[in-house]
Amino acid sequence: MASVLLLSGSPTENSRTTAVLGLVAERLRAAAHSPHVLRIRDIPPADLLGARTGEPAVAATVEAVRTADALVVGTPIYKAAYSGLLKAFLDLLPEKALAGKPVLPLATGGTLAHLLAVDYALRPVLSALRAPHVLPGFFVLDRTVHIGGTGRADLDADTERGLAAAVDAFTAVVPARASLARAS
Repeated sequence: MASVLLLSGSPTENSRTTAVLGLVAERLRAAAHSPHVLRIRDIPPADLLGARTGEPAVAATVEAVRTADALVVGTPIYKAAYSGLLKAFLDLLPEKALAGKPVLPLATGGTLAHLLAVDYALRPVLSALRAPHVLPGFFVLDRTVHIGGTGRADLDADTERGLAAAVDAFTAVVPARASLARAS
């Protein structure tokens, strides 16, 4: 069983991004992994923006990245780029923070015009943090996500199938990577 950290880079309380990550966590649990969703928005802003890596919330989040076997990084897309909140957090990570960890980038956005932001904005940063395997990202159009009263997301059928395929591809590489990381 691999430990999978799901980072939400959404600045909003009830975000589609975090709701979609909740669905990913359900699929990971069903695949016998141990997922944990962490919202970057919960880090005190002064500590995050001040790069106060010694402060408890920042240190705990950086440690969660360090100890995870794999990551799913979720973000809304604003102006063709990932969120500034996610950027601020990624800037705090050590250069090799993602070494040995497969990463699945996920994004939500209001228009297909933002589709390429996952590959052209987020993937290079994840690769620069030395992730050995950054899977093809998955983009979810906002209009395909419906959040119920419980906060759980329901996706339209095409989006659900696409997300399932992306998570299945991710889970296919997670066990091998987690086993290798523990063996070294």
